[in-house]
Amino acid sequence: MIDGKKYFKPTKYTLRSVATGNEFADTGWMLTAPDEEHLTLIRAEYESKKLELFDKDLGFYKFASWLPVKRLLHGSSAPVTYKSEGLAKVLGLSNLYITFSGYWPQRNAKMATCSFKETEAYAVCGRMEPDNGKVLVVASAGNTARSFARVCSDNNIPLLLCMPEDNIGSLWFDAPVHDCVKLIVTRSGSDYYDAIHLSDFASSNPHFIAEGGAKNVARRDGMGTTVLSAVSTIGEIPEYYFQAIGSGTGAIAAWEANLRLIEDGGYGDRKMKLMVSQNEPFIPIYDAWKAGSRQLFPLDDNIAREQAAQISAKVLSNRKPPYSITGGLFDALVDSGGDVLKASNQEAEYAADLFLKTEGIDIHPAAAVATATLIKQMQDRKIPANALIMLNITGGGEELFKKDKELFYLKPSIVFDLDFNKEEIHARINELFGF
Repeated sequence: MIDGKKYFKPTKYTLRSVATGNEFADTGWMLTAPDEEHLTLIRAEYESKKLELFDKDLGFYKFASWLPVKRLLHGSSAPVTYKSEGLAKVLGLSNLYITFSGYWPQRNAKMATCSFKETEAYAVCGRMEPDNGKVLVVASAGNTARSFARVCSDNNIPLLLCMPEDNIGSLWFDAPVHDCVKLIVTRSGSDYYDAIHLSDFASSNPHFIAEGGAKNVARRDGMGTTVLSAVSTIGEIPEYYFQAIGSGTGAIAAWEANLRLIEDGGYGDRKMKLMVSQNEPFIPIYDAWKAGSRQLFPLDDNIAREQAAQISAKVLSNRKPPYSITGGLFDALVDSGGDVLKASNQEAEYAADLFLKTEGIDIHPAAAVATATLIKQMQDRKIPANALIMLNITGGGEELFKKDKELFYLKPSIVFDLDFNKEEIHARINELFGF
């Protein structure tokens, strides 16, 4: 264990195109490979090929040797992994490990937003150059917005959030949000895709900078710390990895972390089977994967919005996931021998209740979807009882966190109709931030 407070320096890394293998320096906020036309993700290649853990007092940043960060921000907490007893017993599993990202002080999990999206926010904001003069733009369906708002508020980082108006109830906090954070929304009846479209227009303003979503290596490597938590706790790479997905970025991150751990050499050479899940009836990735298609099928905008409105796990309603792109979810599933599963609202509700009864903590709907698919896999006897399984609980402890607390909600500064145009957005957000 390394004393990170004493020895931390900006992480040394280069960037590499997944499509071509070309390596290049990160000369700034790079989201794509230079001079390449092929649609591909880029990856961070760290100077340290061995996973070095810093002191646990650094929270999330104890994994900083494999994070593309230039600074350590205030207030972070790391994912926590433990061996399940209660849920494992009910399911007949002997090697079920739960990686919990949320609020559960009894297990030393202290994420104040109760979501693993904090791992994204602390990594992305830690990658940013201090005082760069730009406003970070983030699109979200819920948990990502809450996490970025909290991190940016606590560390005085200018932030513009773009969300569907129907989802702003997820922007709760236990303290008022700093004025450096602003919220704009697409009017009620819109969905996450509409919020992404709004954020794209906002990011084209020269005063603003796009967070980048799955293209941002910091976002993916931040999310990959869930796997680093699991493997450093277990001592080896799991056989199966369960997680619910909206974009699938977390699963891509898990795959990439897995590849780094194989290169490390200290945890075996196993590739985890990525068992990712969607919430019925919004299942575009499931439909494409089961059809053997690298391309997602066309989906009518109105039908997509209707389906997104029906699911309990609203954060899983991404219509523009990094599925087809080189190095994206399709490639991750193929390389890992994984599968795409699905669960209904009712199955997710049952899973959440079972998790609460057996493990003792409430979990978010998305985590319940993942748990529901694990339950079904065991009921159908598709996984051996002695298999080494990682269940990624991506959010939980919200009921515990909110108990006896006064809550504060972030309200939108501007509500946009769906016929918004770039000029209107630029003028209004410039005014919002005083440009």
